[in-house]
Amino acid sequence: MADLLKKGVAEPVETKDVKEALKAKEVKENANAERAQSGEKTKADMEKYSLSKTLFDTVAQKEPSMVVFNNDGGAVASHKPVKKQIQFADEKQEFSRFPTKTGRRSLSRSISQSSTDSYSSAASYTDSSDDETSPRDKQQTNSKNSSDFCVKNIKQAEFGRREIEIAEQEMSALIALRKRAQGEKPLAGAKIVGCTHITAQTAVLIETLGALGAQCRWAACNIYSTQNEVAAALAEAGFAVFAWKGESEDDFWWCIDCCVNMNGWQANMILDDGGDLTHWVYKKYPNVFKKIRGIVEESVTGVHRLYQLSKAGKLCVPAMNVNDSVTKQKFDNLYCCRESILDGLKRTTDVMFGGKQVVVCGYGEVGKGCCAALKALGAIVYVTEIDPICALQACMDGFRVMKLNEVIRQVDLIITCTGNKNVVTREQLDRMKNGCIVCNMGHSNTEIDVASLRTPELTWERVRSQVDHVIWPDGKRVVLLAEGRLLNLSCSTVPTFVLSITATTQALALIELYNAPEGRYKQDVYLLPKKMDEYVASLHLPTFDAHLTELTEDQAKYLGLNKNGPFKPNYYRY
Repeated sequence: MADLLKKGVAEPVETKDVKEALKAKEVKENANAERAQSGEKTKADMEKYSLSKTLFDTVAQKEPSMVVFNNDGGAVASHKPVKKQIQFADEKQEFSRFPTKTGRRSLSRSISQSSTDSYSSAASYTDSSDDETSPRDKQQTNSKNSSDFCVKNIKQAEFGRREIEIAEQEMSALIALRKRAQGEKPLAGAKIVGCTHITAQTAVLIETLGALGAQCRWAACNIYSTQNEVAAALAEAGFAVFAWKGESEDDFWWCIDCCVNMNGWQANMILDDGGDLTHWVYKKYPNVFKKIRGIVEESVTGVHRLYQLSKAGKLCVPAMNVNDSVTKQKFDNLYCCRESILDGLKRTTDVMFGGKQVVVCGYGEVGKGCCAALKALGAIVYVTEIDPICALQACMDGFRVMKLNEVIRQVDLIITCTGNKNVVTREQLDRMKNGCIVCNMGHSNTEIDVASLRTPELTWERVRSQVDHVIWPDGKRVVLLAEGRLLNLSCSTVPTFVLSITATTQALALIELYNAPEGRYKQDVYLLPKKMDEYVASLHLPTFDAHLTELTEDQAKYLGLNKNGPFKPNYYRY
């Protein structure tokens, strides 16, 4: 031991195994050189590429092969470092710059699976060999021998059922409503055709409507947001679901038509998200539209369309504007987006937000949620607005209100959430800096002028699922997420508890419209009654072990209120 404790670093001591391997390598290389000179090309030419791996494996199977000394004079064991090479089956294999459609899908899936295969949007327990076959070309039946559905793979139903069960744990209020009302069957006789995001949370709503007596047929309102395994679970449970992740535009309208155009079945209620279903029925099946007893709409875009129909005198059925109900706008729009915006951006881009310059277009409830989340992580946030009231709110919340053109060249990230069209134009896209990320948090894909990017001079490069590099001739790249569609439900997950609030509101709106006596609701657009908003909120309070204070008779009389509510007038702004 005393002999080992010498100052300095000793020369590595090579073992017999290492010497033999090195000698074998030298012999092999000499032989290869001779063959190369003579022009022979045999399989032995490739052995030199794997020789270093053989050497590494030979040494690794033994005890440490050399002894070195650290600066303190202590002896430590170590392997002699050997560079490990990767051997390909075909050394001449190259990737095509522009792969085929099949190759592009496969490559995209392999690159992005770990970052996008979440249970919300990209998650599907799908055999990759089955991915290229359109569900429209398949013949599938569930365990009840029914084929009245079209999903990616009915065999995923078991996994989808687990996702639904997880969602139910966070949607206790909706489950409570189901248990309270399923004995009365308030939706008995209702034939509801729905067009929403098909996720585990929506599945809990659909099954609740079924438990309350309704017959349901469902399509997706977004071509990217469907959870394939959840759609399969609903189909297995007997619901007519026509949806899968990655639909084409033609598939999208075909699925909606399959829900509406069914022999022997005619819808009498519509639950819509975005207005596409309502528009389709109004245009293609006017006789069916006239017999609808009520429409429930939950998005800004869809509500806007309803008001347009009403203003033009073409809305011949009553409609409920759920989007502007307090429980939807102040909770789903704000708190859901505050959490899911970060989730969607992280999964798709792995971006760090600290110090990044971000523009949020629109400071409504969605914009407020996005700004709050990004500011909390250290981003420098600008806001664009057309409304002076929202602009003043943004200023007093600590954000700079600017025009997009004033900051377009310097920002790292642009998020649209206005509900408008052409908020980000081609001219502005041309002026963005290299690497700028562009995405949309509004329902519709009209906010970013994506169509203007599909021109010959620009190259589209799929990086991973829902992530494209749009490359300009000078090499500049803009990172476009979900092709300008709704980011959070296309690329990530959304908080289940918040969606429970929205789903409960939708269920109550359907019950109200379906059971309302004739004459209560005319051919117009209505807000959810205040009493219902308060009831939805009260159902969710037990989750937080919250205890409401009760008014005394004297206090209620002083305020001019009923002790049991509603506690605010309709004009009150929360």
